[in-house]
Amino acid sequence: MEKAEEWMNYGLDLAKEFGPKLITAILIYLVGMWIIKKITRGTRKVMSKSKYDESLQRFLLNLFSWALKIFLIIIVISRLGVDVTTFAAVIAAAGLAIGLALQGSLSNFAGGVLLMIFKPYRIGDLIEAQGVLGVVKEIEIFTTKLVTPQNKLAIVPNGAMANGNIINFTAEGRMRVDTVIGVGYGEDIKKTKEVLLKVLTDNPKVLQDPAPSVNVLELADSSVNFAVRPFCEPKDYWDVYFNTYENCKLALDKAGIEIPYPHRINIERKE
Repeated sequence: MEKAEEWMNYGLDLAKEFGPKLITAILIYLVGMWIIKKITRGTRKVMSKSKYDESLQRFLLNLFSWALKIFLIIIVISRLGVDVTTFAAVIAAAGLAIGLALQGSLSNFAGGVLLMIFKPYRIGDLIEAQGVLGVVKEIEIFTTKLVTPQNKLAIVPNGAMANGNIINFTAEGRMRVDTVIGVGYGEDIKKTKEVLLKVLTDNPKVLQDPAPSVNVLELADSSVNFAVRPFCEPKDYWDVYFNTYENCKLALDKAGIEIPYPHRINIERKE
């Protein structure tokens, strides 16, 4: 009986000492979780109005929510009378170890966040970055997927994308196609320009604003080279590129304008 009374008294003492702390900690936790939900919902509405990328929005909201929850847990533990200094030191040490182990991945993650915030390119854009030319298929939090002109899938780390040079061919809505056509030295320059310019203006995929241009580029060893510069939409780039060479050759042949063989001079010297 005496031992039972001792245990009962001990239990009552514990209840008197820790009961109010436990009840307060539970109330703090419940109220804190309610506040975190309200803050998260408000943040989601703000991000939706700001038209954040959906994948970035979800990730940032989860990260923000977990950070608030960890902070709340520390407050609750502190309210129970537990020394949080050691607890915080353990979390910091674990965070440092994880950060060092995942340094490359964290760099790619940070790059992905920056790309989604500043949007140097979007899905469907034709870009060149890290030595890869292709159409953006998908922007993930760690990598960007590009489809090359050879229909190959290229996966580029976002850390390198965010810290490197990016050429976006789609951003301005039009591209200039750079081609060079050479004719013989004996041909009339004015007539040649008219024939080449007509080829460009007759192509429905060539934009008229800005207008295409044909100019003498250089006086080469065996030909007078013309810079033939049509503009087009990014999706029509390769069609215009190949059609320009083909149609210019056909038009020059029809007009009787000579396109010299590149190595004619060298062949004549050997003979």
